[in-house]
Formats: sequence, structure tokens, C-alpha cells
Amino acid sequence: MAEQPSLIVTIAASLGLALVLGFIAARLRVPVLVGYMLAGFLLGPASPGFVANVELSHELADVGVILLMFGVGLHFSVEELFAVRGIALPGALLEMFLISSLGTAVASSWGWSFGAGLVFGLCLSVASTVVLVRALERAGLLESITGHIAVGWLVVEDLVMVLVLVLLPPLAGVLGGHGEAQAGHTVAGTVFITLLKVAAFVALMMVVGKRLFPKLLWAVAHTGSRELFTLCVIAGAIGVAYASSQLFGVSLALGAFFAGIVMGESSLSYRAAQESLPLRDAFSVLFFVSVGMLFDPHVLIDDPLGVLAVVAVIMLGKPLAAFSLVMLFRYPLNTAVTVAVGLAQIGEFSFILAGLGITLGLLPKEGLNLILAGSMISIAINPLLSLAVGPLQRWIRRRSRLARYLERPADPLAILPMTFTSDELTGHVVLVGYGRVGRRIGRALQERGVRYVVVEVSRDTVEGLRASGLPAVAGDAIEPEVLIQAHIARAAMLIVAMPDATRSCRMLEIARILNPHIRSIARVHSDEEAELMQRERVGGVFYGEQELANAMITNIDSQLELTSPP
Repeated sequence: MAEQPSLIVTIAASLGLALVLGFIAARLRVPVLVGYMLAGFLLGPASPGFVANVELSHELADVGVILLMFGVGLHFSVEELFAVRGIALPGALLEMFLISSLGTAVASSWGWSFGAGLVFGLCLSVASTVVLVRALERAGLLESITGHIAVGWLVVEDLVMVLVLVLLPPLAGVLGGHGEAQAGHTVAGTVFITLLKVAAFVALMMVVGKRLFPKLLWAVAHTGSRELFTLCVIAGAIGVAYASSQLFGVSLALGAFFAGIVMGESSLSYRAAQESLPLRDAFSVLFFVSVGMLFDPHVLIDDPLGVLAVVAVIMLGKPLAAFSLVMLFRYPLNTAVTVAVGLAQIGEFSFILAGLGITLGLLPKEGLNLILAGSMISIAINPLLSLAVGPLQRWIRRRSRLARYLERPADPLAILPMTFTSDELTGHVVLVGYGRVGRRIGRALQERGVRYVVVEVSRDTVEGLRASGLPAVAGDAIEPEVLIQAHIARAAMLIVAMPDATRSCRMLEIARILNPHIRSIARVHSDEEAELMQRERVGGVFYGEQELANAMITNIDSQLELTSPP
């Protein structure tokens, strides 16, 4: 047997070829992910010439998933995760059930057993966290309510897949494989033990980790060593992910996600995110390279109809199911389209489950090839679909009576209750977005006795605000009817607490049509977005770095005045 290439050779070949092909893809205006996966294919066993160490590549890809999910956890607070439970939990479960059933039916038409079809369908039902997060980051939606819903949806899918991976071995014999049940445990006992382990891990992280990790970050930061701080962040992410998988049976991705959540409680979370960013980007490239290594192009010739069927389930069945479910839960069209497009792919968990299915004698080897082909094609096309979100929304609104019907304000949360008087809804402030920034603005307005109406996509948030006696409307503020429900025509000011300049401009345009004299304040992410908003004559434009600098300069001036000689 030929000696496998070393770790350094595998990393050098993977990153070097990914750089070359990614650069070519970018110049050809093709998503760079295609270049990364093509690099993996050229380095894999299915292509002639040099073959990298596939096992080492998969382990490096696991590190990429860990660091990526850790970064997501840093920006995704427990409160925000809890806020989307009303859509993420039922939506993900229903979507997985529908797609698993569809995949099972397709496999049955090929003459596969029920067990093989079930594993195949489950592989098609779970999307790649890496691909989804990258798409949300590119669109600037990761910290929006739509991003929280999409990531929460993926977290639920990951939890379900953890349960499936644990339950499949004892159930393999019943499903037609050659697995054996765990000694001394029934199926019900196995389910109970799995849920108990996951609950114990979450409780440990929320109770102990939430107190330990912020203190650890501060202690290391006080040493003044940047290297030690970076090491603390990376060691914490990888260490917790590994320990969680070994001790509690939780996936590496979920372990890293919760590690990020508890570190996010520290005031140093922004620095932790910045320090881990370069490694996260490098290892995410290795993930896509490792996916490309698994691809065998012969399946495209041997079974083109099978590949077409798999791609249809992933890129038509999954988005349609997710879109319909989000719309039925009365979320805006923008959220439904974004979530649907983000889920139109499969990734890392699909490969893990497929490999286990083959080991247990449930899934035939051609099933793995079909899953890999579907993954390669869907991951390559998904960035292009993400670019089509805006045009797709406009097309649906023009042509779909169903979309207009579902978006009509028949939802009680989309209509402001009649209990609020005309005086309360005149000269008020319309506050769009009630996240971390919006909540602080709302509290400040309330302390000053300023009347305001909140416009928020999250239905759970709107329900909570109404329960506390505050006027709130559920919906997307780029829709005229939503701003009309917030009585924008009689409002004194529009405050947009969401950092999306393009959408803010659209909200301001609608607001000025309905109320030409309205004043406005908006939040942005960069100098370029600030210039765009200023050209739109927004009364006040704010973004984090500038406001932090202004506050520090003000503090410096005040201290210099105190210390200056009389």
C-alpha cells in the first residue's frame, strides 16, 4: 500500500489548489465554493495524478465546522435562540418529516428496502450549516431575525440528526441491516439516555460554562498577550466540541455552537470573534475541499436520472416545503424565501449518516454516490440562488395570488389592536427591529415618556410586547401595509434599528410617501452604507465603530478638561 501524504503536504496542496481555482472562479464570476470543491475533486481518489490524504482532510474539515459554529454561537444569544423557537422547532421537524418521506418514496421506486430509503431520505432532509452560514454572512443577514430563524432551524435539524445517529445502530436489525441493539437497553431506553445526555450537556454549559468562560477570557486578556488570548479562544472552541462529543454524544458542531454562546456572554466576545475569524475562513475552505474529494463523477454517467431525482428533492422539494411552512406560520415573504433558499443544499451531516448507513448494511454504496453528487451540485448552485432572493421575491409578488393571500393582514399580530387610542398613535415613533439595539432604544423611549410602535418580524417578540401593553406589529417593514398598520402617516419619526442599508432605504421611501414630513434615524454597518443613507437624506445615521470613537473622544475631552491647568 502506497504511503499517504503527510499533514503538511495535504494542507499545502489543498489550500494552494483551492486558492488558484477559487481565484479563477471569482474572475469568471462563478462562486468561489465551486473552485474549492473542484480543487478537492482534483486532489481526491476519483481523479488521476496526486491524491491527498482523504482521512486527514476530513479531520481538518471537522475543525472548520467547529470554528464556524463557534463563531455563530458568539453572535447568537440564548434569548435570540429562544425567540425563534415558535418557527424553528415546528418548521424544522415538519420539513424533515416531509423530505424524509419524499426521499423514502423515491428510493422505494428504485427497489430499495424501507430501511435504505429511510436513511436516504434523512440524508436529503438536513442542510449544511457551513453553506447556510456563509450565505447569510455574504448577505449580511446572520444577525437579523431571518438569520436567527435559519440558524435556529439548522440547530433543530442537528439535534434531530444526533438522535438519529444514536438510534440507528440498535434499530438497524429491524430495518433490514446487520446492527445489534445496545446491551441492556431497549429502543425506548436508548432514546431516554440520549435525551438525558443532551440535556445534561446543555445544562452544564448554561450553568457552569456561562460563568466559567467569560471569567477565563478576562483572566487571559489581563496577561496582555494576544497569542494567549487567541489560544484560549481556539482551545475553548475545539476542547468543548471534542469533550461534548466524547462525554455526552453531542455533535462537534453543536458542542462548538454552545461554547460560542457561553463565551458570547463576555464583553470580550467581539474580540474573540475577530481573533478566530482567520482560522475559521481557512478551515472552512478545507471543508469544501474535503467534500470535493468524495465526489465520483462516474455516477453522473451511470445514473443520470437518479442524480436528477436527488437534485430535484434537494433543490425543489426542500425549498418548497420550507417556504410553505414559513409562510403558513405567517412570517414575511422575505423570511420565507431566504430560509427556503438557504436550505436548498445538503452537507456534513448527510455524509456522516450515509457512512453509518453503509456500515450498518442499510444504505447501498450507490446511495452514497448519489448523495455526494446531490451535495456537490446543490452547494455549487446555492450561492447563485442566494443572489436571486430579491428578484425571486418580486416575481412571486407579481405572479402568485397565494403569496399575496398569505401576506394579507388577516393575522391578528399583523394588525394593531383597536385598544390603542388615536392620541396614542399620533406624533409617535415607529421603531423597526427589536433586537439588542432596538430593545435599548425602546427602553430609553419609554423612560422619556415617548410613545412608540414596534415593527418586528419575530411573532414571539410581538406577542411578548403586546402582553406587556406595548403596541407592536408583526411583519416586514419594507411592505407598505406593515408600516400603515404602525400608523406611519401620523408618526413623528421612523427609527430603523436593523443594520441593512438597502432595506432601510426602501422603508424610508415608503414612509415618505405615506408621511412626507417624517423624520428618520437609521443604523448601518459601514462608512459606505452611511454615505448611502446620507444621500437618502436620513436625519441621523449611526454605526458601531464611529459611535464608539465619538464616545471615547468625548470622554478624552472631558478628562483633559479636568486635568488641564487653570
